[in-house]
Amino acid sequence: MDHNNFNASSSTKTEEIIKEQAATQEKSCCSNDNATPSAPACCCTKHTDRSEADRKKLINRLKRIEGQIRGIIGMLENDAYCNDILIQSAAVNAAVNSFNKELLANHIRTCVARDIREGKDETIDELVATLQKLMK
Repeated sequence: MDHNNFNASSSTKTEEIIKEQAATQEKSCCSNDNATPSAPACCCTKHTDRSEADRKKLINRLKRIEGQIRGIIGMLENDAYCNDILIQSAAVNAAVNSFNKELLANHIRTCVARDIREGKDETIDELVATLQKLMK
C-alpha cells in the first residue's frame, strides 16, 4: 500500500486548515497605523515572514505526515493488524515531533531573537508556554 498517495485536493485541504488555524488565532485589530509591506495591518496579529523555500519545506513535511495518516486510515479500513497500525502511528508521532523541532528552532532564531532585541520581554513568557505545551 502506498502511504504517501494523496490527491491535489488534500494539499488544498491542508492549506485551508492552516489558514483557518491562523484566522482562529487572530485577535481583533487595534490599529492600521503600524502596517508595513511585510507585516499585516493589524498590530495585534503576530506574523512570520518565511522565505518561499522555508514555507515549502514545512508544507511538504506536513503533506508527508498527511499521507502517513491517510495510510493509517487505509490500514484501519482494511482491518490491518493492531501492532502494524501502532507502528505507523508512532512514525506519525515522530514526524510531527520532528516538524515541531524544526519550526521551534526557526522560531527561536528569528521571531524570539528579534523580539528580545526589540525589548519585547513577553516573548519569553510566550516561548515558555509553548515549550510547556510541546513537552506534555
